[in-house]
Amino acid sequence: MNNIAVASDHGGYDLKTEIIGYLKEMGYAYRDFGCYDKKAVHYPDYAYKVSQAITEKEFECGILICGTGIGMSIAANKVKGIRASLCHDSFSARMTREHNDSNVLTMGGRVIGIGLAKDIVKTWLNTEFSQESRHIVRLQKIDKIYNNC
Repeated sequence: MNNIAVASDHGGYDLKTEIIGYLKEMGYAYRDFGCYDKKAVHYPDYAYKVSQAITEKEFECGILICGTGIGMSIAANKVKGIRASLCHDSFSARMTREHNDSNVLTMGGRVIGIGLAKDIVKTWLNTEFSQESRHIVRLQKIDKIYNNC
């Protein structure tokens, strides 16, 4: 995954700034969808911008950061085709790519430190979906649930 959509709300702004610097350092292409300062905003607006850019194939994946990562995850997962995963450890970051083929990583800027966040991002970006049939079947079942609701 090389083309990354990134956004945060005010609670995730500082961590987003650090993660963008890290993406630059690692040579990833990205776009910052906001927010652009610590003024209070509504996280669903930013989750939707990033999710829409991914479903429209403008970006391969996204990173969303709010205070806890929970709100961004909930909002992003409302968009068909998005599999957003809240990760606050590197093991979960690896598993959500290998087993769940997640295309959006969410994190909490008020929950984890910069060093751990960088390791989570690196792990998530460098892990590929396993393509194992059991995981494909599970993703198909998730899509069926979404389509029936």
